Amino acid sequence: MSEDPHGPSNRPDTGFPLGGPAPEAVHLGRGEALPREADLPVVPSPGAGRDPILSARGLGKSYPTATGALEVLADLDADIYPGELVAIVGESGTGKSTLLHLLGALDRPTAGGVTFRGEDVFAKGDEALAAFRNRAIGFVFQFHHLLPEFSALENVAMPALIAGGTFATATPRATELLQMLGLGARLDHRPSQLSGGEQQRVAVARALMNEPGLVLMDEPSGNLDTKTAETLHDELLRLSRDADQAFVVVTHNPALAALADRVLRLDGGRLVDDRQPADAHPA
Repeated sequence: MSEDPHGPSNRPDTGFPLGGPAPEAVHLGRGEALPREADLPVVPSPGAGRDPILSARGLGKSYPTATGALEVLADLDADIYPGELVAIVGESGTGKSTLLHLLGALDRPTAGGVTFRGEDVFAKGDEALAAFRNRAIGFVFQFHHLLPEFSALENVAMPALIAGGTFATATPRATELLQMLGLGARLDHRPSQLSGGEQQRVAVARALMNEPGLVLMDEPSGNLDTKTAETLHDELLRLSRDADQAFVVVTHNPALAALADRVLRLDGGRLVDDRQPADAHPA
């Protein structure tokens, strides 16, 4: 992951207040920014007018330290809608990966809660929560985390096997996903035989295997060259539209943030901006 959720040294709490005037630009971190969209036409998000697939209310996370509780994320409200691509941006240490962990039920909040299609996620016990993650949410990280001893096809099929399926029944969908992502000739290749871009596309296919309603990504193009990253970004947008799935992506990449339907900006563990990028694209 791009951030260690237990790393207090890179978790400054600036106490940036909610509300107030909007900043002149949405800063992505690393000196990049999206311009303001004042006086520009607003293109509706694909989720406009629909019920959210996921909602967070009053979401917070803190960790005990020798000097008291360290607040990493505080009082965050957000809705994610089907079919939209949402970018989460902000400087390193602002709680982006912590937020992704909470939205994906990889960690439990210390305040607030998350609902998925109206269901209280954290009312579940650990075993039920693991089954929920496998069924409802796909994950892609900066490092692909493919199993080196298995082929691309076997790696993609793995979530279905964990859910109790068989390789025989999982093979058709796994094959279809790899073909859709341009890897039809790489089904039997192991990760070491694939390029970085191919490995990441296998990871995307694996995340889509169980047809989740929500796909969470942490810097998915962070280790890719510019051309390969652009190809991946286009594929993510197409997938969100074609399958009506919600994609939430933590990124420092301005090109990916500009492609998103909405940009959520974090500062000091707080959501300080939620807007469409200036060059939002038609649905």
